[in-house]
Amino acid sequence: MYQMNRRQAMVSIGAFAVLVGCGTDDSKKKQADNLAANRDGSMPGYGAGSQFKAAVPLSFTVLYNNHPFYPLKNDWLFWSELTKRTNVTFQPSVVPLSDYENKRSLVIGAGDAPFIIPKTYPAQETPFVASGSILPVSDYLDLMPNFKERVAKWNLQPDLDTLRQADGRFYLLPGLHENPWVDYSLAVRADILDKLGLQIPQTWEELRTVLKALKAEYPDSYPLSDRWGTLTPGANLLNIIGISYGAPGGWGYGEGVWWDPAAQKFAFTGAMEPYKQMLQYLNTLVKEGLLDPESLTQTDDLAIQKLVSGKSFMISTNAQTLVNEYRPPLEKANPEARLVKIPLPVGPLGPIKYGAGNTRLENGVMISKKARDSKNFVAMMQFIDWLWYSDEGQAFAKWGVEGVTYTKEASGKYKLAADVDFVGLNPKAPKHLQKDFGFSNGVFVYGGPTELLQSTFSEEEVAFQKVMNARKPVQVPPPHPLTDEEREQATLWQTPLEDHVTQNTAMFILGKRDFAEWDAYVGELEGKNMSSFVNMVNAAYERFKKQHG
Repeated sequence: MYQMNRRQAMVSIGAFAVLVGCGTDDSKKKQADNLAANRDGSMPGYGAGSQFKAAVPLSFTVLYNNHPFYPLKNDWLFWSELTKRTNVTFQPSVVPLSDYENKRSLVIGAGDAPFIIPKTYPAQETPFVASGSILPVSDYLDLMPNFKERVAKWNLQPDLDTLRQADGRFYLLPGLHENPWVDYSLAVRADILDKLGLQIPQTWEELRTVLKALKAEYPDSYPLSDRWGTLTPGANLLNIIGISYGAPGGWGYGEGVWWDPAAQKFAFTGAMEPYKQMLQYLNTLVKEGLLDPESLTQTDDLAIQKLVSGKSFMISTNAQTLVNEYRPPLEKANPEARLVKIPLPVGPLGPIKYGAGNTRLENGVMISKKARDSKNFVAMMQFIDWLWYSDEGQAFAKWGVEGVTYTKEASGKYKLAADVDFVGLNPKAPKHLQKDFGFSNGVFVYGGPTELLQSTFSEEEVAFQKVMNARKPVQVPPPHPLTDEEREQATLWQTPLEDHVTQNTAMFILGKRDFAEWDAYVGELEGKNMSSFVNMVNAAYERFKKQHG
């Protein structure tokens, strides 16, 4: 068994109206009675800003996503200190990161899921709604004062509404960001650019020009050789370029529809003209020998090996990947190498800010339906509210214990202890915040105030964020929840549609299919019920708008 370990305020949440299912007075009374019966261990008077501590020792099961960079350890300070602060012990069901999504589906389907199911991205909860195996968490927000306070304070209702199902409820407690956050971009060998007198590219066309100059100097190279293709073909590249054109692929493809603000309706992403333009751009890079054709599908290890050996000079990245996975082997192979994360190049839509999902919601927590019948249910919801949504809980999960893993300056700024490293802030320190202490763990840390989010950022990452924050965020798409019957039908349509888009996306990029056949490709999508699917989504949008305003 692994241990985990301001004052009270009454918060008015008039700005946030909680939508719940249309239950009868009897069903609501029954729900209230059940809550009254399931309060064992809960904290009387718990409110926003309270330090949660269970009235009696409690233990909660959790599905644990085990990251290979910091594999779980029984003696982490995180576990013991969290028990000390909250009187709660975790019982983790440990699953390797590589198998997490599959294992999560299996245990939920089998009815064996732990009570707490973290690391679930928006829309990943949808397949479990119809079976009733996960909890409609929006029914229980009154137990979560910190969550409610943040939604009201940060005006997150439009973002939260995108999670609602056809019954008006939502089934995922997402990570809540104060501001939109962009992390993924491209890493570039700045030392090589300096050597050739090249500037950091500001647009995708400028990026092509820089790649051409690199190719001319190093004709045997593929200047851009990308990674993450084994997870989703062209995962990051198709997303960051696609959104800048107005039609994302890769990680941004989602359910296959994209909100068109001009037309005020959804369109099928893979058939949109901007999607075609994005593919044409990438095809040009392939034809000119600037983009490695293996980028869509090669393993991460191979992509990193090409970067380290000097066979490529650009690769997809995020802040931690840059520091943890790229720089150490690159600098060992070439001490003069200087790899930097660049602001996202600007595309046809201009200087927009486009992060994952174009929302301030991040991956979050599902709750097993079985948890609702636990005598400790109220205490569990209070605990989740404290750990994932309070200022104190988030600061603890991220930074650890003051005087051990960090200190605080007079200004309130966090500073890592001299013997602790994290994201390269103390590169020669003997201990690591994640590996040796269990803090800044992706299972427990996401969302939060911008100041806390950026507290672990290096100066260069703060500079990156400053550039991105000056841009205009992409509009959050409106809610369009499907009924159970519609979702079942949509799934039958979506799978062959997505398979066809994925297959032909690669063919167009690699030049195995000519763009003269674009109309034929769209016709093939039509033959796979593209219009029927999009019409269903738009009808769901109109229905939700009419019902809920």
